[in-house]
Amino acid sequence: MIVAGFGFRASATEDSLRDALALTAVAHVDAIATPTDKAHSSTLQAFAKAQNLPILEIGARKMQTMQTLTQSAKVREKRGTGSVAEACALAALTADATLTTPRVVSADRLATCAIAQGEPL
Repeated sequence: MIVAGFGFRASATEDSLRDALALTAVAHVDAIATPTDKAHSSTLQAFAKAQNLPILEIGARKMQTMQTLTQSAKVREKRGTGSVAEACALAALTADATLTTPRVVSADRLATCAIAQGEPL
C-alpha cells in the first residue's frame, strides 16, 4: 500500500495539496493520511474526493512515535514530531513501512506531502 501523508495550514487550498502531491513524483497512491484534527477539513475532503482516495486519520500519539527524516523545530514544538507529512504516512502502515519520498513543500508553502509504502494496518 502506498500512502501520501499530508500536513497543511488552514489556509491551504486544493491546489496546495495537489501541488505537494505532484512534487513527490509518485504516479499512484492508495490513500491519504493526515492528523485527526485536519481530516475533516473541507479542503482536504474535496481534494480526496477529486482524487478518489480514502482519508486515514492519524491520532497525535501515534504520529509522535514515528521517526521522521525531516526535523522541523517549529513542527516538533507544535506537533511533537519532525514532520507531520512523514509521520502520518508512516503511521498509516505497519511498523516495517518505509518512507519512499521525504517531505516536500508546495510552491505556496501551505502544504507538505510525504510518501510511505508498506502493509496496511
